[in-house]
Amino acid sequence: MRLAMLQTAGDSANRPAANLDLLEAAAARAKAGGADLLLAPEMFLSGYNIGREAALAVAEPADGPAAQRAREIARAHDIGLCYGYPELGEGGAVYNSCLLVGRDGTVLLNFRKTHLFAALDRAMFAPGEGSAALAEVEGFKVGMLICYDVEFPEAVRALALAGADLVLVPTANMKPYDAVSHFVVPSRAFENELFVAYANRCGQEGELDYMGLSCVGDPNGGNLVLAGEGEELVFADLLPDRLKAARAINTHVPDRRPDVYERLNR
Repeated sequence: MRLAMLQTAGDSANRPAANLDLLEAAAARAKAGGADLLLAPEMFLSGYNIGREAALAVAEPADGPAAQRAREIARAHDIGLCYGYPELGEGGAVYNSCLLVGRDGTVLLNFRKTHLFAALDRAMFAPGEGSAALAEVEGFKVGMLICYDVEFPEAVRALALAGADLVLVPTANMKPYDAVSHFVVPSRAFENELFVAYANRCGQEGELDYMGLSCVGDPNGGNLVLAGEGEELVFADLLPDRLKAARAINTHVPDRRPDVYERLNR
């Protein structure tokens, strides 16, 4: 699979319609570059640091008009899409969510962020209940997390135990947390024998200075690709043979001792 990641500040003035236009333009560029799947950042359609009232004003159900437009974009450009958006849930709750759409426009997965980051997230969003659901994309079993979720080993391990080959992580990580791109993401990939794709925002939004540094953690350790701090469309080739070779020599998952860990949950 060839993956493209859109590192962008997005459109802060005319969202989400303008950001859907950005998504379509990026989808066309990604397809021209040979990509099978395009990953965009956390809360891509609306902006992230916008406050609860603004998030509620643009929030939509998972099958709302924005999703319908995204499905049309996927079909028109023959490319899968994953992007973050504010989801309107039951009883007016707003979730920090991401949607995975197949190249034929089929909605494959919807995920709600489970680990809310500080007062910024908690003031805007309800927490998701978590899911280890997977979808098949270009022969890869794919799961999703959002930003802070990937910093919890258990979240990635749950997907690994479900059989994931690739974890997609739309994110809106800000300075000074660059250690996540440099160390955490590749560690999660290595210890779970899978690829971890981490697509970040860049630029400034209110008091937040997003760091960029979108990356793809390699199951052999390290990053396959690591972006800079500005606007960028990043490509990475995810090879099944590389995954197979890593799993042949890296045996963290089968060597687990669940009986030893049980007492940690008491």
